[in-house]
Amino acid sequence: MNWISNYVRPKINSLFSRREVPENLWTKCPECGTMLFHRELTDNLSVCTNCDHHMGLTARDRLTALFDNGVFTQVEVPDPVADPLHFRDQKRYPDRLKTAQRDTGEVEAMLVAEGEIHRTPIVAACQDFSFMGGSMGMFVGNAIIAAAERAVERKKPLVLFSAAGGARMQEGILSLMQMPRTTVAVEMVKDAGLPYIVVLTHPTTGGVTASYAMLGDVHIAEPNALICFAGPRVIEQTIREKLPEGFQRAEYLLDHGMLDRVTHRRDMKDELATIIRMLMNWPPAVKGELPAPSETVEETEAEPQETAENTAS
Repeated sequence: MNWISNYVRPKINSLFSRREVPENLWTKCPECGTMLFHRELTDNLSVCTNCDHHMGLTARDRLTALFDNGVFTQVEVPDPVADPLHFRDQKRYPDRLKTAQRDTGEVEAMLVAEGEIHRTPIVAACQDFSFMGGSMGMFVGNAIIAAAERAVERKKPLVLFSAAGGARMQEGILSLMQMPRTTVAVEMVKDAGLPYIVVLTHPTTGGVTASYAMLGDVHIAEPNALICFAGPRVIEQTIREKLPEGFQRAEYLLDHGMLDRVTHRRDMKDELATIIRMLMNWPPAVKGELPAPSETVEETEAEPQETAENTAS
């Protein structure tokens, strides 16, 4: 045995060999191509620090960033009938579901939770685009109904974050039936006198846009989010005309009256708390641990004005 070739040389090579960097440490921005360190990107809520491009967020990460201290209670959603049509394309439908559940760690494409944002109690429903494109199936319909019922029961506003490619083709007509079901659920919330606020994220398309995503009392969108029923490519091929720049993006829809606000992700929490408290006729949110302003200060400031008026008279 040659100890130089079998021991010394491998030892030297290991000391001077190039170390491989794990692939998950860096993320390339799809908009500007900047390489972003994963911790920096996470701290910035998955928004590019160079061009402000809003990347996708999972439902759980979004709710953790939304609620105070990341604390929320998950609302149970009834399970629908599994594979009612026995659908199969390249894979069986149950196999696709298992793959999506393994990859995302979630049961389905929507998460329902309740908690507080700046001490403002809400019920939130959040779609996860990473789970089969956030497609709307029977579970999503059940989730919105469960969220609406919890909001009415607890007398809390309902906030919904939409992100979907449309209805789930593997459930056929049963997925399309979620459009009227969710519409009825939204009406339950409105009949109870509670606000229903929709935050449209990239992308929100198809039957989701044609139902619960556009039925809110207030519609807020993230910057440059694609919001449409049929996509721009389909429209261009149909009408055989070039569409305007930024067509069906959030800023374009805001200019044409389909949205109320376009809000940066880092400002979304403050925006929602302010709007909800205005609609519920609640006092402004007190952020942090600062005490509320004292009423004695206002009374003290008002006294000199009254004295001055009496003197003038």
